[in-house]
Amino acid sequence: MSEARPIIGIVPGDPNGIGPEVMVRALASGHLKAHCRPVVIGCSAIVEQAIALTGLSLRTRSHADGDSWVEDDGVIEVIESAPYAVDAVRYGHDLPEAGAVSGAWLDHADRLARQGHLQGTVMGPISAKAMDMAGTLASIASHAHDDPAYLLLRSGRLVIAHLTDHIPLREVSAAITQDAVFRLIEKLARALASWGFDKAKIAVAGFNPHASGAEESGAIAPAIQRARAQGIDVEGPISPDTVFRHCIEGRHDAVIAMYHDQGHIAIKTWGFAGNNVVFLGPPYVHTTVAHGVAHDLAGRGQADCSMLLNAILNAAQLASGKGFFTEQV
Repeated sequence: MSEARPIIGIVPGDPNGIGPEVMVRALASGHLKAHCRPVVIGCSAIVEQAIALTGLSLRTRSHADGDSWVEDDGVIEVIESAPYAVDAVRYGHDLPEAGAVSGAWLDHADRLARQGHLQGTVMGPISAKAMDMAGTLASIASHAHDDPAYLLLRSGRLVIAHLTDHIPLREVSAAITQDAVFRLIEKLARALASWGFDKAKIAVAGFNPHASGAEESGAIAPAIQRARAQGIDVEGPISPDTVFRHCIEGRHDAVIAMYHDQGHIAIKTWGFAGNNVVFLGPPYVHTTVAHGVAHDLAGRGQADCSMLLNAILNAAQLASGKGFFTEQV
């Protein structure tokens, strides 16, 4: 295997959810080590508990920074971070202690990536409620520091970046400014270029039916004109009832949606299984899953790892500048 494979740090997510068990299943799948060098940022006790829960024949190896390595498919490399006692795990429950350790693991992965020890990171399913209880929910967004972070969802040929995310619909109109739209177009174009897309084509969805309204004429269209003047291949505003189908058909490499449900409904209707999320904002590739902690399944050892597996494979491909991972796993 080539030593050029990127090192991808995987944060297990909330220890009371399905994150640790789907993580070890993904690591045991046999799909990862040809594409990357995966390492867990967490604590070996939680990883070993997940191994026992799933009945997998794996063992852990702990070290400090991920620079030392062994090529053994039966070994899960673990960079020891904040500890979490196995007897503190309460499957299916939101606890501040679990939220605190989720944030600590995520912050540790961020530091390692910024220091160059990791070429990408993957966040397992976290509990926003538990992290909010612990006061660590800001860890998710803080990795972008002063630079706005955006969600990019991808399923097959459909790739959607979101201008706004978890804000009420009545506030979206005010958030659609020329500067905000231009900033996202520019950031998405840079990201696509770094991920290996040659002359990427970007489409921008309108906000109103048929892309006809004050937001389009006053903010979206002028932002697109500014981006074109910089040489970015961007088209729009395009009616939101057709633009996503255009992307699926291959006319565009990515679409910018104006708000959460405009993009999320499209992506989850087109193809829910295996889809995943990329954060635009951190100066390194950072992906996650498009599902939650699944408290109803946690602790049974039966949860499907396909979304996390695809998130890791996408992080590896994007960090290598090879575009999105396109094989079916």
